[in-house]
Amino acid sequence: MGLNKFYKWFNYQKKINKFLVKKKNLSDTKNWKIEPEKITHITNKFFKIIGIKVQSNYFKKKWDQPIILQNEIGILGIVKHKKKNKYLLQAKVEPGNINKLQLAPTVQATESNFKRAHGGKKVPYLNFFLKLKDKKKYHQSEQGFRYLNKFNSNMLILMNKDFRKKHNFFWLSKDELKKLILKKNILNMDTLSVFSTIIKKKFFFANPINSKNKISQWFKENDKRYYIKVKKIGLNLLRDWIYDKTKIYHRNKKHFSIIGIDVKTSKRENNEWSQPILSGKKMGFAGFLKTHIKDHPHYLCRYLLKPGLKKSVVGCTVNTSDLLMYKTDKNLTNFDKHLIKNFFLTKKNSLDYDNILSEEGGRFYKCQTKYMIKNLVLNRVGKLNKNYIWLSHNQIIDLIAKKRLDIESRLLFACDNIENIL
Repeated sequence: MGLNKFYKWFNYQKKINKFLVKKKNLSDTKNWKIEPEKITHITNKFFKIIGIKVQSNYFKKKWDQPIILQNEIGILGIVKHKKKNKYLLQAKVEPGNINKLQLAPTVQATESNFKRAHGGKKVPYLNFFLKLKDKKKYHQSEQGFRYLNKFNSNMLILMNKDFRKKHNFFWLSKDELKKLILKKNILNMDTLSVFSTIIKKKFFFANPINSKNKISQWFKENDKRYYIKVKKIGLNLLRDWIYDKTKIYHRNKKHFSIIGIDVKTSKRENNEWSQPILSGKKMGFAGFLKTHIKDHPHYLCRYLLKPGLKKSVVGCTVNTSDLLMYKTDKNLTNFDKHLIKNFFLTKKNSLDYDNILSEEGGRFYKCQTKYMIKNLVLNRVGKLNKNYIWLSHNQIIDLIAKKRLDIESRLLFACDNIENIL
C-alpha cells in the first residue's frame, strides 16, 4: 500500500493550519526580558539565553558563545498500537520549520508546555506518559553546542486498547515510515530521536571488530587526553559577539545568531506568542562511513567533547554546522576534511542514505542538516587517529542506552535502521 491516504491527510492538515511567522527585533519580543546578562521569559519558565566561556584542548583553545539554557526535562513520546503494529504521530507546526508542518511524536512538549505556563490548551495523550515511572532512564541529550546540559525523555508506550484519535494525528506502519524517512523534512528530529532509542539489536552472536573492553579503554584514554571547561557569563561579556536590540550575532558572521520572531497560528496549545530563536547556517552535515565485518554492520565513530554536555560522547564520522564552508572550519581536522571531500562529496562508494532533515523548529529557525551514510571497504579509510573507532550495530545500541551517543549520530543511526525499531 502506498502513502496516498497519508498525503491526503497531511495536505489537509497543511491547509487548515494557518501559520504566520515574522522576524522582529529581540528588544520587541513580547513577554521576554532582554537584559544585558541574559534573555528570559517574564514567567521565568520555558528557556533562557545566556553566555558561556569555553576552554578546551579538543577544539580551538578558547571561545565565547551564547547558548540556550533550559533546565526542564521535556517529553518526547510515541504510542505504538501492538495489534495494529502502527505508531501514532502528529502533524505539528513549529515556527522554525522549513515547510511549516512536520510529523512529530505523539507527545512533544517541554515541562512549561505540559504544565501550561503559557495558559494554553492541554497537551493530548500526555497522561499516557506521565504515568511512567523512573523517567530519568529515558533521558537523552540534545545539541551540545546549542543547549547547556539539556535532556528530554524519549519514550515508547505499547498499547493494545483502542482510543479516540484526534484529527491531527495519524497511525503509520513501519513500511510507511521506511518510505517517509527518505522524504525531505517530513519526520521531525524529535520523532527520529525517539526511534533511535527503540532500535533492536542484530546478530545475537555478533563478533565486533572492537571488544567492549577496548571501547571502554578508548573512552578512558581520550578522557585523559582532552578536557573542556565551561563558565557561565553575561551576554554583554561575550567576546567577538555583538548583542544589540536587533539580535545576537558573531562579529565575523560565521556562526549562528539569536533573532526574535512573532508567531500566529490556529492549531497550537497557544495560538499567539513571541520568542527568541536560534538561526543557523544554511546547511549542516552529519555523515557515517559504514562497512561490514563478518556480515555485521560497523560504523566509523568519533570521540567528542561539547560545551553543552557533561560527559564525552560518540559522534558520527563527520559533523559540521556549515557544509558549504567545511574547508575553513577550524573545528574540523584535516582528516575530517579529507573524509568529507573524498568519501562523502564524491560519487564513489555506495550510498546507503542521503536526505535533508530539519532541526527542531521550536528553538531553531529554518536549520537543516544533510544526513548521509556511505558504505565502503574497511581498508579504504586508511590509518585512523585516536579519536576514531569502529563500532558495531549492537554496540551503538548499547551506547545509546548509556546516553553516550550525541543527537546527530542517534538521528542518523535511526535513519539507517528505521526497519529495526520495536
